[in-house]
Amino acid sequence: MSTLIELEAISKIYKKRGGKEKVAAVTDLSFEIARGEIVGLLGPNGAGKTTTIKMICGLIRPDEGHVFVNSFDIVRERQKALRSISAVLEGNRNLYWRMTVQENLEYFAGNRGHSARSVRSEINRLIEQFRLESKRHELVNNLSRGMQQKLAIAVAMLAGTEAVLLDEPTLGLDVETGYEVRELLRAIAQEGRTVIISTHDMPVVQDLCERTVIISSGRVLVDDRVSSLMKLFETKAYSVSLAKPLSQMQVTRLKATFAVLSFADDYKSFTVTLEHDEAIYTLMDILRLERTPVEALDRTSIHFEQVFRQLVNGQVKNHQMRESNHVLA
Repeated sequence: MSTLIELEAISKIYKKRGGKEKVAAVTDLSFEIARGEIVGLLGPNGAGKTTTIKMICGLIRPDEGHVFVNSFDIVRERQKALRSISAVLEGNRNLYWRMTVQENLEYFAGNRGHSARSVRSEINRLIEQFRLESKRHELVNNLSRGMQQKLAIAVAMLAGTEAVLLDEPTLGLDVETGYEVRELLRAIAQEGRTVIISTHDMPVVQDLCERTVIISSGRVLVDDRVSSLMKLFETKAYSVSLAKPLSQMQVTRLKATFAVLSFADDYKSFTVTLEHDEAIYTLMDILRLERTPVEALDRTSIHFEQVFRQLVNGQVKNHQMRESNHVLA
């Protein structure tokens, strides 16, 4: 697949308010996104993710480096670059709140050079697909957050761009609407478009994304396929059930020795990641301290949120990542 979006050693520095101190939001950041890929752009708060998104969309300029969209520099050839990408920003900032659903679709289609007549059938199709028919003539300001989010995605779809960037597409939605939006995102991906999803909703990444780029402290921490990351942890995650609760000393020892994923409230079960086969003997030694009977020890599957936490918290050794062909900054 050919490259559609390329970030080439981009950096962005901000001045702190009320002072001369400078903060590096992004430092020498580089990665590529191929046509047709579905990529999750992740990072903890303050990692530089929002700054990166805004540079991809051309909303802010990098201090150093270049962003290319369809081979066009987003700064020097902005209009040509933006023909290939549309965005749904957090807070639905790509909508006019005092226009109706249909008026928003017609207005933003016009911004892309399309007449209302030429896109009428596509607007009708999107309104039906996104289940907005009953709200067609409703002001956006009167819509629920879920309806607003669906309309924002429909507006991005109507642009007909090769790439769609979605910033926190499920943020603040109830469970049912969140699942509905996820199904819409799946439909977008199945159309063959390039999709970049920036989110804290890890089930969305696990369910939809082929690859993830994780940013930490303004740099790329991990760039790999989601399936590869899941496989790395899946073979090392175990669920342990006990006949009596762990003592505080055992809990402290486990936390200091292993990447413990979670404890049950009563400390009679926990999940743990073992880095190598011999680690099982260390685990048994800790349980033997209080002669704690083991009722079950089973290999278990984990969620991508647990993978993300371990990667960001540095609980994975560099040699493990190299062995799995992961890319580290």
